[in-house]
Amino acid sequence: MADDVFKALADPTRRTILDELAERSGQTLFEICSRLTMKHRLSTSRQGISQHLAVLEAAGLVETRREGRYKYHDLNPAPLRQIADRWLAPGTPPEENSP
Repeated sequence: MADDVFKALADPTRRTILDELAERSGQTLFEICSRLTMKHRLSTSRQGISQHLAVLEAAGLVETRREGRYKYHDLNPAPLRQIADRWLAPGTPPEENSP
């Protein structure tokens, strides 16, 4: 599972999508594409963004839900917490673990 998360995070466009979902979860593909174009000047096609979302969903970083004809995308931070917990000592704040 961690390999899928690292693979998903390796791409800057996918990290930008996660940033957008962290700022405002529950967006449709149209909303995500619009925000990436307007705010970040990314000119990726809807199909390209859809493929990025599929990678993020396979890694467990994005969850989807359908309401009628709309599909909403939500950030799922649990996989990131699992990775962070792997290297942090239990009960120790992150600042104390750095060299």
